[in-house]
Amino acid sequence: MQFEEIKALVEKEIPGAVSGEDLASSPSALIIVKEHIKSVCELLHAHDKLYFDSLSCLTGLDNGEENSMEVIYNLYSIPFDLHLALKVILDRPNPEVDSVSEIWRTADWHEREAYDLLGIKFISHPDLRRILLPDDWEGHPLRKDYEEQEKYHDVKVKY
Repeated sequence: MQFEEIKALVEKEIPGAVSGEDLASSPSALIIVKEHIKSVCELLHAHDKLYFDSLSCLTGLDNGEENSMEVIYNLYSIPFDLHLALKVILDRPNPEVDSVSEIWRTADWHEREAYDLLGIKFISHPDLRRILLPDDWEGHPLRKDYEEQEKYHDVKVKY
């Protein structure tokens, strides 16, 4: 299936889920309304002509001045050799979206990393806690507005 066919399928099966596309990204991306991301992922995973069985990467992005954040999902279908990206735009002051860890187990640690470094909350995640930084670390270091703490447990952090 080609990108346009996948887009048409998603629009037919889940009306209102697609809010746009990004053909400049590689692979091409569908921009999904955040309330529909889990149902779109379930469709793409379960559909017999697509079977996106691999979540290659899930990453977060802080758009800073645009006052938004994104979660980007890179999907791959091993049997059909298909690549697709999904993007969800989130409100920067309250970035949260449904977890897809029930669909792809690899999402578990990817979502924890996005939470740890950017503060994006994944609703219904089975164990949403920091994965790289200590539990008592202040803030999320990949956010554009992050301010480093001077010390951590009396050890100088800033150089």
